[in-house]
Amino acid sequence: MPLDRQSLQPSDDFAPRHLGPSAEERAEMLSFLGFEYMEALCDAALPDVIRSRTELNLPAARGEQAALAYIRKLADKNRVLTSHIGLGYYDTITPPVILRNILENPGWYTQYTPYQSEISQGRLEALLNFQTMVADLTGLPLSNASLLDEATAAAEAMNLCRSVDSKKRTRFFVDAACHPQTLALLESRAEPLGLTLEVGDFRELAQVEGLLGALVQYPDTDGAIHDYRALATRLHGVGALLVVATDLLALTLLTPPGEFGADVAVGSAQRFGVPMGYGGPHAAFMATREAYKRQMPGRIVGVSKDADGKPAYRLAIQTREQHIRRDRATSNICTAQVLLAIMASMYGVYHGPTGLTRIAQRVTGLTQVLRAGLTELGYRLGDVPCFDTLRVALEQDAGDRLAEAAVAAGRNLRRFPGGDLGISLDETSGLQDVAALLAIFAAGREVPEVDALLKVAQVQLPEPLARSSAFMQHEVFHRYHAEHELLRYVHRLQVKDLSLTTSMIPLGSCTMKLNATAEMLPVTWPEFGRLHPFAPHDQALGYAQLFEELSAQLAEITGFAAVSLQPNAGSQGEYAGLMVVRAYHLARGEAGRTTCLIPKSAHGTNPASAVIAGFKVVVVDCDRDGNIDVEDLRRKAEEYRDTLGALMITYPSTHGVFEASVKEICALVHDNGGQVYMDGANMNAQVGLCKPGELGADVCHLNLHKTFAIPHGGGGPGMGPIGVAAHLAPFLPGHPLDPQVGGEQAIGPISAAPYGSASILPISFMYITMLGRDGVRQATQVAILNANYMARRLRDHYDVLYTGQSGLVAHEFVLDTRQFKAAAGVEVEDIAKRLMDYGFHAPTMSWPVAGTLMIEPTESESRAELDRLCDALISIRAEIRAIEEGRLDRVNNPLKRAPHTAEVVSAEVWERPYGRSLGAYPAPWTRLHKYWPPVSRVDNTYGDRNLVCQCPSPEAFMPPAGRGATETT
Repeated sequence: MPLDRQSLQPSDDFAPRHLGPSAEERAEMLSFLGFEYMEALCDAALPDVIRSRTELNLPAARGEQAALAYIRKLADKNRVLTSHIGLGYYDTITPPVILRNILENPGWYTQYTPYQSEISQGRLEALLNFQTMVADLTGLPLSNASLLDEATAAAEAMNLCRSVDSKKRTRFFVDAACHPQTLALLESRAEPLGLTLEVGDFRELAQVEGLLGALVQYPDTDGAIHDYRALATRLHGVGALLVVATDLLALTLLTPPGEFGADVAVGSAQRFGVPMGYGGPHAAFMATREAYKRQMPGRIVGVSKDADGKPAYRLAIQTREQHIRRDRATSNICTAQVLLAIMASMYGVYHGPTGLTRIAQRVTGLTQVLRAGLTELGYRLGDVPCFDTLRVALEQDAGDRLAEAAVAAGRNLRRFPGGDLGISLDETSGLQDVAALLAIFAAGREVPEVDALLKVAQVQLPEPLARSSAFMQHEVFHRYHAEHELLRYVHRLQVKDLSLTTSMIPLGSCTMKLNATAEMLPVTWPEFGRLHPFAPHDQALGYAQLFEELSAQLAEITGFAAVSLQPNAGSQGEYAGLMVVRAYHLARGEAGRTTCLIPKSAHGTNPASAVIAGFKVVVVDCDRDGNIDVEDLRRKAEEYRDTLGALMITYPSTHGVFEASVKEICALVHDNGGQVYMDGANMNAQVGLCKPGELGADVCHLNLHKTFAIPHGGGGPGMGPIGVAAHLAPFLPGHPLDPQVGGEQAIGPISAAPYGSASILPISFMYITMLGRDGVRQATQVAILNANYMARRLRDHYDVLYTGQSGLVAHEFVLDTRQFKAAAGVEVEDIAKRLMDYGFHAPTMSWPVAGTLMIEPTESESRAELDRLCDALISIRAEIRAIEEGRLDRVNNPLKRAPHTAEVVSAEVWERPYGRSLGAYPAPWTRLHKYWPPVSRVDNTYGDRNLVCQCPSPEAFMPPAGRGATETT
């Protein structure tokens, strides 16, 4: 065989592994659609006016191993020192059983948000454990699962106070000893909401009349533990609420906030086994009183029952969510940090209350030994009780010298303005760390002996501050302390859920594509995972290069001048983009530009984000084809031309169509003084073919957890960076602890950390690096091909609701199922539940049009998988036809009774008018591999009427006496 360069190249090209259909299959699919070449399909699907005329200026693709070697070089540029910085971020030990079997396990990280609860029972149980743990530790009965980070959770709590305040007060007090990133974020959040933030010492707060609430830190940012009972009493006397930012590990030893009068508790569960990751992702929490359950942001897991009367988990009180309430929503939060909340919950399950208390006692014990040694060395530390953090009073020169000596010894301390130093200890600390720190602070003097200090150091909390109540008494926190037991529990929950390891998840607008293993590997490297977000810049040079290169890649792909990587969710990207637009108008002396035009079809987060950014929403109509009604937009843009601040659009449209009028729409808004915000949820149809910046958009957020391969993780983490045109670049978000972040006229921080959830950015970096210039474009083309192939296969059985001028769709399409209700009594939910029996997650249901299914196959699903889903939907259509023709009962049929559990179909009694095999094995592939939904259809109404948001007793899951496994109808 002759040799040439091509034959000797490595065989680990990523594009053929990422793209589902082979080259031969793509040719056959194109022929089925009537096209000879991929370019011809794209020319027909995309209006010529939107096509980019230049190739992407990106490097050529790197193979998997070459890309891993390159990112390894970046990781090696980071220096991981022992962190004593604190500020809400601590080194922690991720139990290997959790690291390997959850964080590194695609059975957990490729799940979608648990909107289809019957096939999400595993993660819902884990999240209920999280809620129970948080509620127990905080002493407040209702917790969510979860929020993004501690600072944004504090902002959500401030907004909760505002929402429940019937007096419409505008003053909110924040204690100066809260973490500085929280203070800065609250300042930027308060102003557009019309709130006045008052910062001071809670002990000197003279006037509580007129406050809607107050926030304190417990323990505070300096490490001090204060008694807030008197403050709570004063606030409650005027109808105001007390919010407490707190530390879950400390609460194993401290009186919980709910017991001393707090109304809301917030914080981060990061130190429960979740790496610092240079800032995230981490699961934040919020707990509150049941009176405020309707104002609680984020997601809440509740317990209901299924059609057979068995307990079943679900997302509770959905009607308060932004996707339904839109501009009346109490929050714009969409993504939670589900994967990280699950890790934290399993950390709590693994250690249990006794183990957590032991860790906390060890941490605070080491802190007291260090305190005794520093006192012996003559340092001033104050006499307020502390948990894990000490603030050492120093002059500037002395503080600088000691901090530099610490770095030379491999340790980072917190540096306060003026010279003081902070020292925080954590789960990874030991007596050797105490000895090393004392040697640094001795600065050449005799170092106190640790053994001698052990005899004088004491852990002693005053009675009002010491915890006396029990916590985490449920069986789940006492049963799985052996690794084998936890491994089995984790696996038992995993197999209850449907993830991308089972089948495709065809959710329109959610882009559930391959999350390649090569992309995921760097996430858990310690050079990325163990870095504190406020470590000195020269210790994070690898991250800095990665941020620079990724930002340049995203800027080139979008056609924008600059990118901010800070927003750590799509909803946060929306908010950040609108705040940048708002700052631009303010800088031009046009503070009155507060009207935001939003199409009826927009994502629910769009109007919610606009409201919390200080805009007033005006809705724009859509035409019968689902496009923006240009004439209605023109009328409203001209009507509000003096106040027009922004238009929010999604492109391609939320109906899955490339609107040819997009440039006209953008020009119309610009002519009337507004800016154009583009929701990047559908960017997977644009990459390499067109660019938001060239279409006329001024700012666009990118869902890295959609287009750029960060996995959804069961509902989070996500990342929502924004790209902006040059005139908006000066206003990109800054950060109080990192002056290098943001523009010259930066708005305040959007997230707690300067780069949001930095440790998952390597995923998107690897995705773009391995696909390269040609690969990212090819991925978009195949996504469009796959969608049109499926739409063509299904159109003889279902109506495809919207198409472009050429009769083609973009990367997703909408099936109309509304006619089946009158013809057969079948609703869209019945089809969604029946798909579970075929082994599939349902497409996006009843959005953007009620009674429809929106399907997005992405580029990474194979033709065989596309055909399998088409066959399932065609088979379901045949079942509907059987109902229409009277061959299946209109009420008691496989769709109405779906999904079918193993317990139901194996029961001794079967009283249904159709066969067991039709219920259980509706397609040939289900006999080869069967995913069994663990519960029957969940009763959502019952769950809302009987709200239970903590772990039920194990007895609740036992069958009623005398029933055994027999099904009742």
